Amino acid sequence: MLLSGIFPPITTPFYPDGEVYYKKLEANVERYSRTPVAGIVVQGSTGEAILLSDQERRDVLKAALGAAAPHKVMVAGAGIESAHETLRLTEYAAELGYDAAMVRTPHYYKKQMHPANLLAFYRTVADRSALPIVIYNFPQATGYDIPAEVVIELAAHPNIVAIKESSGNLDKVKTMIEGTRHVKRKVTVTETFEAVTPRMVKAATAESEKQSRELVSVASLAGTAEASESRAPVSTPGATKPSSSAVTVVGKLKMRQKEVGFQVMVGAAHQLEPSLGMGAVGAILAFACAAPMACYEIYAALKDGDTVLAREKQDRIKLATQRVVGDLGVPGVKYAMDLNGYYGGASRLPFLPLTGEQKVEIEKLMAGIRS
Repeated sequence: MLLSGIFPPITTPFYPDGEVYYKKLEANVERYSRTPVAGIVVQGSTGEAILLSDQERRDVLKAALGAAAPHKVMVAGAGIESAHETLRLTEYAAELGYDAAMVRTPHYYKKQMHPANLLAFYRTVADRSALPIVIYNFPQATGYDIPAEVVIELAAHPNIVAIKESSGNLDKVKTMIEGTRHVKRKVTVTETFEAVTPRMVKAATAESEKQSRELVSVASLAGTAEASESRAPVSTPGATKPSSSAVTVVGKLKMRQKEVGFQVMVGAAHQLEPSLGMGAVGAILAFACAAPMACYEIYAALKDGDTVLAREKQDRIKLATQRVVGDLGVPGVKYAMDLNGYYGGASRLPFLPLTGEQKVEIEKLMAGIRS
């Protein structure tokens, strides 16, 4: 599955009493769906997943997927400390229709997290998961940093397709990119080389069948020779038909194959431009929750080969990303979202509300960054 582009790991909105505010969650997802982000990650670190109950995690996954546009890649945060519980949540995400599962490194028993433990954990999850697996490494939060050598070994597993590397270590990013160049896989993409997932094919098939039924219904009412002719082309609704040697069609969805490697994505927005420049295919960025366009513009500039513009766009957000995300964390991200028209709101304890001084600082940092 193709995972290139920018993905916001969306926040979880709460009412003042701390209950999940699902209507605001849906509104945020609908708005992200209208931006050029490639997809959405639900229940990552920025989503305060670790502060939610098991049922709340499931309800948030369901609400977010229901509000998302069908052409956006949807990634479920499904990492829990044990492989057993991770697989249970991954299975639920698959039943809902998610496209991939992002699984953070187990870390609570740090001294026992040897390479053999991590290899066994991820291989077991990947073997049994119906969804492609994205490794998630965030040592600033977990206190555990999965070694590049372990990631390179895991990259050979056919169901482990990517990593979100949030350490901010560019040397490690480079090592993983170079160490996984031998991994080659075929993925389905659109004619314009955007991601296609089984969920998208299913939606295109359903739409094609619906249109076919409508055509048949109208034609049968007409009761003419023209009606008979109109029925003939739709006798196999939703079928995949080759339009050329390279392209297949399901409804309005035109697809082809593309070769990709193990996909390294990053989570440090202040290093987005250099990370993409050395071969990372995209990013899952907390800053994209507040400013998806500002992050996408860096990706788009590099995709167009304009490194000068990409660096200018990077410099524009660098200080804000380091302070708002790196220092102030989820409450800082949520306030920046409020400034840009998304619903951020409060976070759950043990997060504390921002001070007046911190809010003023964020307002100044975000003044020229609208999205």
